[in-house]
Amino acid sequence: MRLWTLHPKYLDARGLVALWREALLAHAVLRGKTSGYTHHPQLIRFRNSPSPVESIASYLRAVHAEATLRGYRFDVTKISPICSVEPILVTRGQLEYEWSHLKAKLLVRAPAWLTKLEPVSCLEAHPLFRIVTGPVAEWEVTKQSRTFTSRSR
Repeated sequence: MRLWTLHPKYLDARGLVALWREALLAHAVLRGKTSGYTHHPQLIRFRNSPSPVESIASYLRAVHAEATLRGYRFDVTKISPICSVEPILVTRGQLEYEWSHLKAKLLVRAPAWLTKLEPVSCLEAHPLFRIVTGPVAEWEVTKQSRTFTSRSR
């Protein structure tokens, strides 16, 4: 599961569809509608928000908006209604880590899409997030954290 901090406009078609599916799964988890993925680290920032279900619904609405701009037909009725949601704080280090991670994925699966993104100099976050100074999030599973975990067993 990957719930990108990056704005969904950076995702290729495959990535956007995957994000929609994974965010819908997160929505189900946070609503208590499924027993799988309940401890997934990508859910931590949503669970820590004042209103987790409304936060993931807000997240999904922005993904839906991007999909609609591209002519996709994602079913908006799958998203819980929302009022207003406080932005979730995310670090600049997390945003930059995800940018590197996305570029590595696109290099393999969609190099033409990556070429379109190369001029990007000022990264935008998903509208739910407000970027603050700081390193990669503690909950993020990086190559370095995987190495440390496997060595510490």
